[in-house]
Amino acid sequence: MEKIHVNDSELVSRYIKNSDEKAFETLVRRYKSKVYTTIYLIVKDTFVAEDLMQDTFIKAVDVLRSGKYNDEGKFLPWVLRIAHNMAIDYFRRDKRYPNVVFEDGSSVFNTLDFAEDSYEDLQIRNESHAHLRDLIKRLPDSQREVLVMRHYEDMSFQEIADATGVSINTALGRMRYALINLRKMMSKHSPSYDTNLYAA
Repeated sequence: MEKIHVNDSELVSRYIKNSDEKAFETLVRRYKSKVYTTIYLIVKDTFVAEDLMQDTFIKAVDVLRSGKYNDEGKFLPWVLRIAHNMAIDYFRRDKRYPNVVFEDGSSVFNTLDFAEDSYEDLQIRNESHAHLRDLIKRLPDSQREVLVMRHYEDMSFQEIADATGVSINTALGRMRYALINLRKMMSKHSPSYDTNLYAA
């Protein structure tokens, strides 16, 4: 076995051009702990993080084999971005609902705490949550991911800053704009909602 350190770009090239499995295995060994940590910071579950780490490398293989990888010698940031998106997508697929709270402390769904869950109540609640998820998907990526991390997984802004590689001030700013945009979209697309709740 050669002990010479081969750079990422060369390993990726070997895998793409020669289907060199050992080259990709080297990349996995080199970065799996960083990929795992990136995911774990978001999902906070060792089993889920392990699964998503595997999914991340499977996705990386698919992209490399499809010829869509843009080789700029930056394999690590690229694979960490996949890992990050996998973790965020996990919460989008998950059935838990976020308790999104506006800056004034009011909850998006504080009018939906029903005394009894009749069929009609459940329908209204499910439609409202589905509508919220649809609006969240329309947010710019950077705002959406902060909102998801904060309200789906209750991450602190320090944890969000660490996971996304930005300062706390940037994370706070993105959250602020996400809530402003969400409020605007709700007032524009949801005349049936309690307008007092979303008043600026």
